[in-house]
Amino acid sequence: VEKDDLKKVRDLEFTVVGETDLPEELKQVIGEKKTAPFKMTYTDDQNLYIAVGYGEQENGGYSISVRELYLTENAIVADTELLEQAGTEKSYPYIVVKTEYLEEPVIFQ
Repeated sequence: VEKDDLKKVRDLEFTVVGETDLPEELKQVIGEKKTAPFKMTYTDDQNLYIAVGYGEQENGGYSISVRELYLTENAIVADTELLEQAGTEKSYPYIVVKTEYLEEPVIFQ
């Protein structure tokens, strides 16, 4: 996918999925990968899950915002941002968003 082709066709509606609502298989994969940064997708019959992890952080209290999630002519663009907050323990911040099932590849920014 060319960078020039990232013109937004439409925003995608999404919900942030908490750990308790994740599909079991996805929860297991995130558990294995969370110590290092990761970007991945997972699909079931109806939904596309987009997961972004920021690896081990020395202190907790992080939050992650979804800056953009939109569809282009031939891809889905997902842009997230790690926001630092006060915390003292190690943490493994990640976010999972659920959106409609689409076959286009996901570009992480």
